[in-house]
Amino acid sequence: MSRIGKQPVAVPSGVSVKVIDREITVSGSKGSSTWVHPATAEVAYDDASKFVRVTRKDDSKRSRANHGLTRALINNMVKGVSEGFSKRLLVYGTGYNCKLQGRTLYLNLGYSGRSQGRISQFELSVPDGLEVVVERDAARGDNEPASLVIRGFEKQKVGQFAAEVRALRKTEPYKGKGIRYEGEHVRRKQGKALTSTG
Repeated sequence: MSRIGKQPVAVPSGVSVKVIDREITVSGSKGSSTWVHPATAEVAYDDASKFVRVTRKDDSKRSRANHGLTRALINNMVKGVSEGFSKRLLVYGTGYNCKLQGRTLYLNLGYSGRSQGRISQFELSVPDGLEVVVERDAARGDNEPASLVIRGFEKQKVGQFAAEVRALRKTEPYKGKGIRYEGEHVRRKQGKALTSTG
């Protein structure tokens, strides 16, 4: 039995769950999410106890793999519509900045003109279902990075958009300039040292 799959998913107050055949719909204050679970899994919702239970039809390799996965994705749906998910990104580099205008995120990341085939300012459309909040619009020195938060009720969408923003300028190891997740450890390297010959 899957250690994750056998754990029931607790449904908090304010969240409704509907299971029709293989389609499960979860609605809450943050939004509504629908997913069709794999045929190898069986999902049942007990409205009295407010628990969603996931079982598997047999012990085949595919069924065992989908058991825990199905439970984890349903748990993410419940958490997403009730609490939501967020990712905070930190932008290090003097002069680097970010701003939000409408549903478009603008980032200046130290590129000038079209050097090396890169544009000087990046424009990203914020996907539907996501919210971006710019907490600090410009980086000031090495200890005060620009920061922005990506929020949404779908974990996959939040993570995907955060990864797209981070990929625009990954943190380089010498000066630490670039975009990183909050709490991400960046392994720093020492630059070339000048040696004097006597």
